[in-house]
Amino acid sequence: MRNRPIVAAAFAAMASAAHAADVIRDPAAGWDYLWYEVLVDISILGIAFALITAFFVIRYRRRAENEVGKAGRLTAAAAVGWTVIPMFVFMADDFFLAANGWQLWNTYRQPPANRIEIKLESGMYSWDYTYPNGVQTQNVLKVPAGKPVLLRMTSRDTIHSHFIPDFRVKEDSMPGRVTYLWFYPQKPGEHIVTCAEYCGIMHSYMIGKVVVVPEAEFTAWYEQEERKLAGGAGQPKKAGA
Repeated sequence: MRNRPIVAAAFAAMASAAHAADVIRDPAAGWDYLWYEVLVDISILGIAFALITAFFVIRYRRRAENEVGKAGRLTAAAAVGWTVIPMFVFMADDFFLAANGWQLWNTYRQPPANRIEIKLESGMYSWDYTYPNGVQTQNVLKVPAGKPVLLRMTSRDTIHSHFIPDFRVKEDSMPGRVTYLWFYPQKPGEHIVTCAEYCGIMHSYMIGKVVVVPEAEFTAWYEQEERKLAGGAGQPKKAGA
């Protein structure tokens, strides 16, 4: 009887941990946060250096035409301080940004379990998507809102780079290798897709879009295209948006 509170607390902790595991960490939000931190840090350091430089310029300016400056000798403590303190500030900032960058990288490399997986074959000059039910689309990726999307990518000719700026994701697709990226579309809307790797003379024409729709609308479209595919003797065909 005395152990009941302990057992209840243990079960509550397990439930909380399971819920935390189900929480989707949006990589786009993490990227925006890290970029904000980089801008803030660069701005603070830049302003600090500008103020210090301005102080030295004014404080040690030449006051007479023939004036010759002379540098006083620093004590051992002052020499160590001028070396260690700036180094500590810079390294602390670098380690902070590096730790956040590593954490963000892990988020990009660990897609959620409750995702939808879509195959992508890139080529000059199109993005060809294949859904789990066999339906194919070209240059238009329709996905449900609120569902993480994982793209498993390859290329039939040369190296391309699937770039979705709004979701802060970009990854190369290449022949003979399968790469992946994932993103988290949370609201309905359209988002541009471009190729961020120069792939040929018509590289700039290699554009597409991600169309995010409500889940019910996506399910209806998905099932409709699956029925069309089944009615066409199982031959894959390109579906419209």
